[in-house]
Amino acid sequence: MRSAAVVGLAVCSIAAGCGGSSSAQEEPGATTLKALVQAPGEDVAIVPGSADFGPGRVRLTFLVVDGKGRVVTRPSARVWLAGALDAKPFQETTARSEPIGIEGSDPAEADAVFVANLDVAKPGTYWVLAEPVGGKRIQALGNVVVKKRAAAPAVGDPVPASDTPTLESTGNDLARLTTAKKPDLALYKSSVADALRAHAPFVVTFATPAYCTSRTCGPVVDVVSTLRERHANSPIRFIHVEIYRDNDPAKGENRWVREWKLPSEPWVFLVGPDGKVRERFEGTVSVRELDAAVRENLG
Repeated sequence: MRSAAVVGLAVCSIAAGCGGSSSAQEEPGATTLKALVQAPGEDVAIVPGSADFGPGRVRLTFLVVDGKGRVVTRPSARVWLAGALDAKPFQETTARSEPIGIEGSDPAEADAVFVANLDVAKPGTYWVLAEPVGGKRIQALGNVVVKKRAAAPAVGDPVPASDTPTLESTGNDLARLTTAKKPDLALYKSSVADALRAHAPFVVTFATPAYCTSRTCGPVVDVVSTLRERHANSPIRFIHVEIYRDNDPAKGENRWVREWKLPSEPWVFLVGPDGKVRERFEGTVSVRELDAAVRENLG
């Protein structure tokens, strides 16, 4: 999310005419994305929480922030996707609001994030428009850049056999393992390499609770810990890996982040007994989303 959060912030100046004449909800005959953008109410830039996309299913997480810096939180948002501002949207879907973290987590700057699942067959730069449903009308415009191939391991890819740190390898030195205030020790019993050698399914999160750089990333480790407790009687292993060398942002990213070619943080990967990615989440993920994915892909 370090790189993702920058993408949408300059869009409102690109889309000339931030403001318009009628609501997208009241103009079912609008044929282009630009016609939808030119609706009354406030127009802002989308604040994306994910950006590493390849062709196929695109899980776009985003915030809508009004002109006064307030996060707009509503149960859902309408989302349109088009190849250009002057093009007719080729996809329309509903983004669901998903809570960030768990009760008792260190607070993020937002309580929830919108999550939209899109289907994009070809690489390219696409335009996305999101309109939260209900309340004062506001629209958020931004881009979705789909590359020929995502940087981080994609679904179906084998994962690196990273010898990530554990309680055993660090002599139970928690300061070397995590920046979490209340560490879940069970997340440091197994390395990625251990799980792969054992052909065990596992969930691994790359995140830094103390130094997260987005508005939503801090509680991801708490979410993974909650899932570990729910699936305590299963063979699934749950692993947390920090992202900075010696847990010091000044020293840059550690070798495990480089091995996995992660362009942002946080990340959560679900890996099957065959060592291949079954599902992946860039940015924040809710307990509901992750639990459903674990049951479907690793259960």
